[in-house]
Amino acid sequence: MESLFEQIERGTLWQFPGGIHPPEQKTLSNQAPIRQLPLPDKLVIPLKQHIGANGQLLVHVGDHVLKGQALTKPAGNWSLPIHAATSGIITAIEHRPSAHPSALPEPSIVLEPDGQDTWCALEPLAQYKDISKQQLVDKIHDAGIAGMGGAGFPTYVKASSQAEIDFFVVNGVECEPYITADDMLMREHAEQIVQGIEIMQHLLSPKYVLVGIEDNKPEAIAAMQKASSHNDKILVRSVPTKYPSGGEKQLIKVLTSREVPSAGIPADIGVLVQNVGTLFAISDAVLRGKPLIERVVTVTGNTIKQAQNVWALMGTEIKHLLDSQGFEPVTAQRVIMGGPMMGFTLPTVRIPVVKTTNCILAPDNQELAEPNDEKACIRCSACADACPQTLLPQQLQWFAKGKEYQKLEEYNLFDCIECGACSYVCPSEIPLVQYYRVAKAEIREQKLEQIKAERAKERFEARKERLEREQEERQNRHKRSASRSTQSAQSKEKVAEALERVKSKKAPEKSAVEAAIARAKAKKAADGSLEPDNSAVALERAKRKEQARQYKAEKATDDSADKPKDNKAAVAAAIARAKAKKAAQQTAADDVNSEQQATQTDASTDPRKAAVAAAIARAKAKKAAQNAEQDEAPAETESIEDPRKAAVAAAIARAKAKKVAKETEQSDSSVSDSEPEDPRKAAVAAAIARAKAKKAAKETEQSDETVADSEPEDPRKAAVAAAIARAKAKKAAKEAEQSDA
Repeated sequence: MESLFEQIERGTLWQFPGGIHPPEQKTLSNQAPIRQLPLPDKLVIPLKQHIGANGQLLVHVGDHVLKGQALTKPAGNWSLPIHAATSGIITAIEHRPSAHPSALPEPSIVLEPDGQDTWCALEPLAQYKDISKQQLVDKIHDAGIAGMGGAGFPTYVKASSQAEIDFFVVNGVECEPYITADDMLMREHAEQIVQGIEIMQHLLSPKYVLVGIEDNKPEAIAAMQKASSHNDKILVRSVPTKYPSGGEKQLIKVLTSREVPSAGIPADIGVLVQNVGTLFAISDAVLRGKPLIERVVTVTGNTIKQAQNVWALMGTEIKHLLDSQGFEPVTAQRVIMGGPMMGFTLPTVRIPVVKTTNCILAPDNQELAEPNDEKACIRCSACADACPQTLLPQQLQWFAKGKEYQKLEEYNLFDCIECGACSYVCPSEIPLVQYYRVAKAEIREQKLEQIKAERAKERFEARKERLEREQEERQNRHKRSASRSTQSAQSKEKVAEALERVKSKKAPEKSAVEAAIARAKAKKAADGSLEPDNSAVALERAKRKEQARQYKAEKATDDSADKPKDNKAAVAAAIARAKAKKAAQQTAADDVNSEQQATQTDASTDPRKAAVAAAIARAKAKKAAQNAEQDEAPAETESIEDPRKAAVAAAIARAKAKKVAKETEQSDSSVSDSEPEDPRKAAVAAAIARAKAKKAAKETEQSDETVADSEPEDPRKAAVAAAIARAKAKKAAKEAEQSDA
């Protein structure tokens, strides 16, 4: 079995479904060569003449431009530049009626020719194979070339296709009645068209180039075969005359037997299609450096005296074309842009020629009669039989009238190529194509609105999130400030409570002192010691403590700024007292040592003198201890202001008392050692020393209790300190008894 390529090489053709055979009416305009029109009075050049975005303006009103000069530059997806079709002055940039059935105004440049037709500098690329493919595509892009078969698709997009292309199809069918622009172009400029084909071959590298031409154009077929004879990859095929065999999908089916899938493109099946007019423009742009500023337009119809094809500059008004060819209008005259099947009636002849304009048809009333009123569908199915896309035109029309857009999409409305075959065969004269066009426009508008709504929703949600985030941040700031104020209030309350506790502790201070004195007296009575009554000393000490409390109360009323100074004074006084006390103790110790030395010296000669010296030393030690206790009393009174300092002072006093007791015991032991001649005297001295030690221990307990009573801030700590002092005194007494034994 032959492969597809072998069948194509052998010249095999295939058929597409549907199709019709309307009267051709091509002989009206293909009998004369293409004519060059005189310059018009003005050119109205729309900024958008293709599928895609407008370009960005490069000129201003009053500028003088040259022929071929770029007036805009690409500024978006599928955007193409436009160029000045002749030299002249820019007189206006304004909105003018568009080449569309609605004739809606669109931005346009009004150029007034200067009659010189002066070209700008051109940059041809004769050796285009020496540059990169991307540079070649950019050259096509900069020339502003769009599909000239009617769709207006940017050519550079197809030229830069990355898909693997098996067949590059050249559309020279031109199946619609009356139109002969491609026919005459192939007859007169076949070599340039082949040059354009070879440029696309260089870019796409297809396996074969298939040129399809209807068999009613024998001259064009012969010209193309002759021009491409040197290239064995270019195959010229004569296609049977049938409308709409010039449709992209239908021509692919005829030449390759491949079918473009629904909602797909030819590149999906390895095919790419270009019109012969587009290929001619590619050749002009690359090899001669000319941008797309003119094209061949068929001017025909029974109201035209000289029907033929003309070279029309982009922006030339339709009126200029009609007047140049001898237009003789009739009553209710219609002027159609395009052919009778797919064209549309112009609302005014001031519409300009654009890149997709291939025909201007001006028929009389008999040639193309006015359509009658629409009648009810008789369900003859003629429309379905004629549809080349195998759609259901009647069903689509019902959905379109009912605005059932979802059903229309389910029934593949967008596969309709708007060829008009269904309307042509409808016996009820229903304008089916118009229904489809309106439905397509409404669906597109609905989708755009849906996209806008989704974007608006996204913006709304983003704004909502932003507002919620800002509100949360504000609430957090308020919470932080509230927590700070709460903390400050709590701290103030704590300070107030502390002050209240201090005030409440001041009241029982007096009773605490009296209770301490009473406990001390009771303890002395219980011990039954022979010590003298110290009640007078205790009362005097209580008076001093009362004076200290009064002094503290007076200081509390002073400003807080003076407190640091008072504290410093108190510290300095305490330091001075400590130094004086230390000096007194040092003096007493020195005296005791000197007396001991003297006693030891005398004891060697007289034991009696040694005993007397020991007694004197003991008396001096006792006196020094009493003086130390008296000196400590004011310090203890002053330390009431600070319990910690009082505790420190009490500890120092206890240490000093113990030191004196130890020194006394040491002196007693030394005296006893130095009196071996009289054991009785030594025993008496030891007993006296033990009594003194017990007395010193008791006094230490009394001082501890006094200090504990002077510390009202923490009764537990005072009780613990007193217990420790009592334990130490008892221990000292036991040790003294053990030494006696």
